[in-house]
Amino acid sequence: MESPCILVCSIDDTTGYCFGCGRTREEIGGWISYSSDQRRSVMAELPARLATIERKPRRETRRTRMARERGEA
Repeated sequence: MESPCILVCSIDDTTGYCFGCGRTREEIGGWISYSSDQRRSVMAELPARLATIERKPRRETRRTRMARERGEA
């Protein structure tokens, strides 16, 4: 199943979007029940949503940390 999740999972209080993927809490919670078309539709909106979030996440993502520990970053 396609998912934009990058394991950041922190919601911006101003926009209601996740700092990592740009989805709302409702979209994250219902993601597994969405059809492929619904997921693609939401994913098409995510870059524009992420651009509206002013504060970036403070913590390092798990994926970035793992790459750093392997010496890839």
